[in-house]
Amino acid sequence: MSGSPAQPKRILVLYYSFSSQTKNLVQSLLDGMAEYEAEVVCERLVPTIPQHFPIGTIPKTFKKMIVTLFRQRIPIEPLPEHCFEPYDLIILAGPTWSYNPSGPVLSLIDRDGQRLFAQQTVLPVISCRGFWRMHWWGIKSLLKNLGARVPNGIIFTHTSKEPWRTVGVFLKLAGETPERMSWMKDHYPKYGHTRQQIDEARRFGEMIGRAVTQGEELERLVFNTSLAIYEEHPPEYASRP
Repeated sequence: MSGSPAQPKRILVLYYSFSSQTKNLVQSLLDGMAEYEAEVVCERLVPTIPQHFPIGTIPKTFKKMIVTLFRQRIPIEPLPEHCFEPYDLIILAGPTWSYNPSGPVLSLIDRDGQRLFAQQTVLPVISCRGFWRMHWWGIKSLLKNLGARVPNGIIFTHTSKEPWRTVGVFLKLAGETPERMSWMKDHYPKYGHTRQQIDEARRFGEMIGRAVTQGEELERLVFNTSLAIYEEHPPEYASRP
């Protein structure tokens, strides 16, 4: 008598996206994971008070940078109940805000962290301008304190060089178009992540799908991207956090 068929592996993707950069990366990860027989559930974190991109003015942008530096929480709508079911992997994705996880992600951890992440395997995905280390250390510490296992992580930075990417992101948040400014456009041709990085996210999604469905160790996955530019030569954990 044959045994019952094996249940498909289950992956939960939770993400917050402010300017669609994380959303684009997550969609590409999902496309890659779709190559494998896993049940994938994806939910976007929705703030109870809408967060507008661009912020719109220089004073408002400065204010946003200051409050996010101090980890301001932004309340979010309740998650569907199916998010609290058992999963083989949870992917938690979001942008870096002033060196920290975004306010909606911090709010999620405060409110639902114990119920969501205790005894779960969690893979953080970070979309950032470039200064990702404090975000990575912070999110990893918060998750581990909740009892989660954090075997690895994925980090995508904007590809323009400094100081142009910092100036460009600030201007973009303030409602300007730095890509069209005569003194900026040669140094800052595009806001956010490139098409090549989006394609690379799909490859990472395939790697994740294969690892989860075939029982491979997530620690062994190397999420290297030759397109990411770091402030310095990255240590080993830059590609394998």
